[in-house]
Amino acid sequence: MNQRLLGFDFGLQRIGVAVGQTLTQTATALEIVACNSGKPDWAHIERIIQEWQPDAFVVGYPLNMDGTAQEMTRACERFGNRLQGRFNLPVHLQDERLSSQQAEAKAKFRYNPNKKKQFVDDVAAQVILERWLQQPSHIE
Repeated sequence: MNQRLLGFDFGLQRIGVAVGQTLTQTATALEIVACNSGKPDWAHIERIIQEWQPDAFVVGYPLNMDGTAQEMTRACERFGNRLQGRFNLPVHLQDERLSSQQAEAKAKFRYNPNKKKQFVDDVAAQVILERWLQQPSHIE
C-alpha cells in the first residue's frame, strides 16, 4: 500500500519540510517553516498537512556521532510527540547524523550561488525522509 509521508528537520529557528511516498521511495523538499525560540508555527504546519494529507510523519532524530543523545534529541522528541498529539498520525524518528552536510551538497545544484546565505532545512528534511523510505523494512 502506497503511503504519503511528511518529513521534518526540526530546528529552534526553522523546520524543513519534505513530502515523499513509499511506492517510489523518494522525497521532495517542500518549504521551510519558521520557529520562534523553538515554538513552531503550527498554523503553517497545519496548512501543509491539510494540503498533502499524509499517512504518517518522519522526524529527524539528532544524535552525537557516537549514537548518544544530545539537547536537540529531546527537543525533536517533543516536536514528534506534539505532531502526533495534534494530528493523530504516527510519527517515526529517523537518525539524521550528517544529513545537513548531505543536504548542503545536494542543494548546491538547486540554489542560486549568488545568494549570501542558503538555508537547506527543507533539503535536509528530504534527505531524512529518503533515508527512512529506503530502509529495507519500509520497502514494499
